[in-house]
Amino acid sequence: MDDNDNQIHVPPSFMAVYSDTRQRLSEKPAVVRTRYELCEDLTGHLVEHAQTLYHVQAPSEAEILLRIHAGLCTAESGVSVAEATWITTRLAELLNWPCPELIPEQPAAAPAQP
Repeated sequence: MDDNDNQIHVPPSFMAVYSDTRQRLSEKPAVVRTRYELCEDLTGHLVEHAQTLYHVQAPSEAEILLRIHAGLCTAESGVSVAEATWITTRLAELLNWPCPELIPEQPAAAPAQP
């Protein structure tokens, strides 16, 4: 996925977000590269936010990561659930925090109609 004129290296962990079981990309390389740049930038911005939460609210590292992941899994975040999981895992890596198991919340079932 490396073009000679592009210096951005997309890591295998992010390539996996857009790869099927046979390692084929589900999107064009330019789309994957653009999404990677967005997700990496967002992760960088979340580092300070996570550190602030840790020092101000003092919940556990895992709780902060789970809350961030839940927020990223919402439709309003602008990222897919797979990207949200990658961002949160990358955030844990940058913070040198253990990453909890990230399971996206399932939307609540609609009440049955009478």
